[in-house]
Amino acid sequence: MSNHSLGRTIRKNRWLALLLAMCMALAGLTGCGGSGSGGGTTAEDADGAAAAGPEIPGLTYESTLELDRATEYSVYRYEGGYDLIDIHDHQRFLLVPEGEIAPEGLEEDIIVLYKPIDRIYLAATATMAMFYSMNAQDHIRMSSIKKDAWTFDEPKADMEAGKIIYAGKYSAPDYETMLDEDCNLAIESTMIDHTPEVQEMIEDLGIPVLVDRSSYESDPMGRAEWIRLYGVLTDHEEEADAFFDEQMASIKELDDFQNTEKTVAFFYISSDGKVVVRRSTDYIPKMIEIAGARYIFKDLDDESGRTSIDMSIETFYDTAVDADYIIYNGSIDGSVKSLDDLKAKDPVMEKMAAVQNGNCWVTGSSMYQRTDIVADMILDFHKLFSEDEPTDLKYIQKLQ
Repeated sequence: MSNHSLGRTIRKNRWLALLLAMCMALAGLTGCGGSGSGGGTTAEDADGAAAAGPEIPGLTYESTLELDRATEYSVYRYEGGYDLIDIHDHQRFLLVPEGEIAPEGLEEDIIVLYKPIDRIYLAATATMAMFYSMNAQDHIRMSSIKKDAWTFDEPKADMEAGKIIYAGKYSAPDYETMLDEDCNLAIESTMIDHTPEVQEMIEDLGIPVLVDRSSYESDPMGRAEWIRLYGVLTDHEEEADAFFDEQMASIKELDDFQNTEKTVAFFYISSDGKVVVRRSTDYIPKMIEIAGARYIFKDLDDESGRTSIDMSIETFYDTAVDADYIIYNGSIDGSVKSLDDLKAKDPVMEKMAAVQNGNCWVTGSSMYQRTDIVADMILDFHKLFSEDEPTDLKYIQKLQ
C-alpha cells in the first residue's frame, strides 16, 4: 500500500460499494461528516501559554510557526520535518515528510497527510490565487468550478491546457474522477457544512478533507496569511512568506492614517429582494476601517456565526440612508453596471444620500476569488476615501 492511496483498483471498488449503499439507503443519510473535533491538548491550552506544541508519540516538538495576523489556525513543528496543522476547534492534520511514516498512537482526530500533497481537488475557490501567488499551482489537479467560471486568467489557462481538470462542484463532486486521479487531499470551503454527507463520502473513499476557514478571520490580512498554511502544506514556505510580507509592506503606509469617519454601506441585493450585508466583525468591514472609513453597520451580528446577513430593504434603508459611500458587491451580483442598474434594484435606492450625491461604486467580479489582492483592495478603498477624484483604482469602479 502506498502512502498516497489504497491503490486505484481498491479505491474504485470501495467507491462502487459505497455508491450502492447510498442508493439502497439514501433516505437514511445523516449529516455526520466532519474530520475531527479539534480536540487534544494544544500549546494554548496550558495557562494560555504557547511554550510547546501538542504532544505526539514518537515526535519531538521544535517550534510554533509565528503568525502576524491569522488567528484561526496554528502550525507546530517537530523534529524530522513533521508538522501539525491545527485549524482551531475544527481539524488537525499531521504532515508526514516524503518517505517517512506516521507515528503510532495518534489521537483519533488527527488526520495524517503524506507528502507530497500534489493531487488536490480544490473546492475552496478563494484559495486558488494563493497557490499561484507562491508558484504552487502544480499541486492542484482538480477544480470544483469550470474554466469559464474563474475570474482571473491563470487557472483558465491551466484548465485549457489540461493541467487542472473539472471534477464536479463542491456539493456534487465527481467521485470517480477523484479516484482515477489519485486525489490525495480535498480542500473545501465552509460551504461544505451545508452538505456534510458529501464530506463524509469523500472521506469514506480514503481522501482527506481540509475545510478552509480563512473567511472567518476578522482581520483581512489574517485571511491573506492563510497562504502560509498552504506554504507548509506544499513545501513552498519561502515563497508564501515573501508574498505575505510584500502584502503587509504595501499597506504599512496606512498605519498612521487618521480615519476620515466617512461611512460606507457595502452590500448586494439578492434575487429575492433581500439586502445582503457583512457582519460587523467580518474582514470586509475591517478592510474599510484600515483604509480610513467606517462600516455603516456598527454592531451587526448573527447567532449562527455567518459572515453574511440578510435583511429587508426597509431595515437596510433605516441604517444606511445617510451613508457617505455605497459600495455594491459586484463579485456576488454582477448585474449592477451603472447607477440606473442600482436604482432599478428597488425604488428606495433613489433616496439614498450616496445615490443622490453620485458616490456609488461597485467591486470587480474577482474580489472573492482573489485572496491575493486583499492589500490592493485596501489601497483602492483608501484612495476612494481620501481623494476627491480617485484614479487608477484596480478593483473598484464608479457607477455612472
